Amino acid sequence: MGRPAMRTLKVVVLTVVCLIVASAVQAQTAHVSAAEAKNHVGATVTVCGKAASTRFVSGSKGQPTFLNLDKPHPKEIFTIVIWGTDRPKFGKPEDTYRNKDICVTGRITSHKSVPQVIIGAPSQIQTQK
Repeated sequence: MGRPAMRTLKVVVLTVVCLIVASAVQAQTAHVSAAEAKNHVGATVTVCGKAASTRFVSGSKGQPTFLNLDKPHPKEIFTIVIWGTDRPKFGKPEDTYRNKDICVTGRITSHKSVPQVIIGAPSQIQTQK
């Protein structure tokens, strides 16, 4: 193999290594408290706290389930939303997670000035021990 070929091979290997490292760093999400979540709107993070109140609103449009971390409704500081179409994947989340320490991973948005994460898969939420 000549010098130009070796140089090309080194550049390709270095590029692949950089892409792998960048992917690994991006895959790691920050962990924040429910109170800190408001400072991370737009970012994908893991938010941890205690499910202080839970509610399935079967009569409302979209049949949402709300899990409020650290402070109960109506003074919630962070909300996890599970839409009715995804609810069967979770069983009865309002019972499963009530009063438990949990972490949720997803993109933080804001609804009526309250940060929230809308989840569609059980893998996005974990109970802490």
